[in-house]
Amino acid sequence: MATVELRFSALPEHVRTARLVAAAVARRAGVDEAVLDEVRLAVGEACTRAVGLHQSAGITEPVRVSLIEEEKQFSIEVGDDAPHAVPGGKSSGARGGADDSDVEEDEMGLAVISGLVDDVEVTAGEHGGLIRMSWPTTPPAVLVP
Repeated sequence: MATVELRFSALPEHVRTARLVAAAVARRAGVDEAVLDEVRLAVGEACTRAVGLHQSAGITEPVRVSLIEEEKQFSIEVGDDAPHAVPGGKSSGARGGADDSDVEEDEMGLAVISGLVDDVEVTAGEHGGLIRMSWPTTPPAVLVP
């Protein structure tokens, strides 16, 4: 299992770089060329969401992106350190005071990601969140002499 890790300051201008790196690593991992635009868009949406969460909560820690190449799938994890409301619990962070437009924008971003990626998992708690997206890969062609 090969993993590439990116960490970048929570600034919108770094999202483009994360998208480009994710697409290049996905291509190398064997993700179908027809799906690479979806990979780029999903990573861009997840990173933009993480940047927004960090900025609105005043968090200076970097956004984390892991590009994980496994035998039959390629996964991308985008992590943030922003506190999220815990179902059934009280939020102790800045997101607890988020206005309705911030919450709607967050939900819209997750809806876009879910529409682009068949295999997506979102986890969140008071110490941060993680979006894990996965795509199938095809093994490299074997040349027979």
